[in-house]
Amino acid sequence: MARKKTPEINASSTADIAFLLLTFFLMTTTMDVDSGLFRRLPPMPPPDQVIAPPVAKRNILQVLVNKNDLLAVNGELMQIENLKEKAKEFILNPQNKEDLPSKVVKEIPFFGQAEVSRGIISLQSDRGTSYKMYIAVQDELTAAYNEIRDMKAMEKWGKKYSDLTEEQMDAVRKLVPTAISEAEPKNIGKGGKR
Repeated sequence: MARKKTPEINASSTADIAFLLLTFFLMTTTMDVDSGLFRRLPPMPPPDQVIAPPVAKRNILQVLVNKNDLLAVNGELMQIENLKEKAKEFILNPQNKEDLPSKVVKEIPFFGQAEVSRGIISLQSDRGTSYKMYIAVQDELTAAYNEIRDMKAMEKWGKKYSDLTEEQMDAVRKLVPTAISEAEPKNIGKGGKR
């Protein structure tokens, strides 16, 4: 008895189908893109300027995070939950205290002659600082600026900062400029989580 031959499957178009499926999934799939942290860098100094201009000690809020994720503000240990309020007090200096930043009077659209803080928040972390703690500190400092901008917008227009026109937002940013200076991480603890 003769054996029956099994018919062969034509697989010549399998590669074409796989390629089309791959192309389809690449075109229709969205990928999350890390957006990073928004920070405006200070303008470049003139080429002939070698030394940074001096900044009064009262105008600097020193925020340090060590390799053990401990937070110190102006040399005093602090819980992360208290950082936002400390930063807001520093930025606003509502009672014009001598140990908090001085202010300069500037002409700002919609606000006229207004006092603007000269305060700079100096942030430095250890190379061993965890990424989670680093981001938590950044979030608290950003929240402090956002709340102050919301407060100024409510006082002037009765709206939150995010609901303002672009011109109004620009005026509020001039009134409450983000002044966060980040120093390069130091290798104090010889640790390295980041």
